[in-house]
Amino acid sequence: MIEFRRAAILAEGSFGILTSKTAVCLVRYVPDKVCCIIDSSKRGKLVEDILGFGGAIPIVGSIEEAMELSPDTLLIGIAPRGGLLPEEWRQIILRAIAFRLNIISGLHTMLTEDPEIREAARGKGVSIWDIRKPIIPDGVLTGRLAKRDGRVILTVGSDSRTGKMTVGYELVKYLELKGIKAAFVPTGQTGILLGGNGYVIDRIAGDFMSRVVEDLTYEALKTADVVVVEGQGSLVHPAYSGVALSIIHGCYPDAMILCHQPTRKHIEGYGVEIPPLEDLITLHETIARPVFESKVIAIAVNTFDLTEVEALHTIETIHSQTRLPTDDVIRWGWQKLSAAVEAIL
Repeated sequence: MIEFRRAAILAEGSFGILTSKTAVCLVRYVPDKVCCIIDSSKRGKLVEDILGFGGAIPIVGSIEEAMELSPDTLLIGIAPRGGLLPEEWRQIILRAIAFRLNIISGLHTMLTEDPEIREAARGKGVSIWDIRKPIIPDGVLTGRLAKRDGRVILTVGSDSRTGKMTVGYELVKYLELKGIKAAFVPTGQTGILLGGNGYVIDRIAGDFMSRVVEDLTYEALKTADVVVVEGQGSLVHPAYSGVALSIIHGCYPDAMILCHQPTRKHIEGYGVEIPPLEDLITLHETIARPVFESKVIAIAVNTFDLTEVEALHTIETIHSQTRLPTDDVIRWGWQKLSAAVEAIL
């Protein structure tokens, strides 16, 4: 793990709400640790211009421009499909190392195993943190969470990048404001950067994914009355369904919050239609039931691409269809969803 104070975040060609999830969340939650975004396609703009928040954090076009802002770390803030290192990024990373910047990467390509990058870092005395470096736990799922004190809430999604990390992180903050001892269990690179613990579950060997989630949840319950687990992918995503299922079975959730972007109708890149929310609710509850009885208790919608009027109409429509509390917690907080959450505590 690398502690960073001033990160230059690499989001080359892709800085945006849905296209650079890690960069966006770091800007949202730890803006004081972000000195700039590197994206030559948006050079000269401010983060606020692109995201609608983030203030005057500048967007620069190169690592050389970033160095004028005194970063201590180059942090890769986007994940290309498949998570492999694009060859054009290699020179950016090597130049950052030449400037003696530490490197934080959530790619599936392990930079510490790349001979050229590893030797360059060694020569300059800088550190590389591969957040996705896999582990092998001590066996498969044990089932010990079936009998436990405390409550577990899991965020699940109709697709990838629907806000599962953000909703989970926001829920922990809400619970803590209510005086409830809560803990966040991150299962992806962004949550780990914010929470300081966890493992990237999609890098764990298939048979052991649920065990890693179980271990993380079990440890969190030692000091918290409520544990919020970050979901990944979606049960209906052709590529990422496996990790979604493993997290459901691994954490034994008392309740699930379904995260959904209403304007998205298909799984991006696959043409798979996203089922009606009523079907998704039934699917998640049916999948969970043989292991642990769990209910979808609320719908957290991501309405960033809707006007306020459109968003409010959409929220009311979804509430009418599902009969579940529905809201965008980033726009309007937890007021509408709070009763459903507190009912299971």
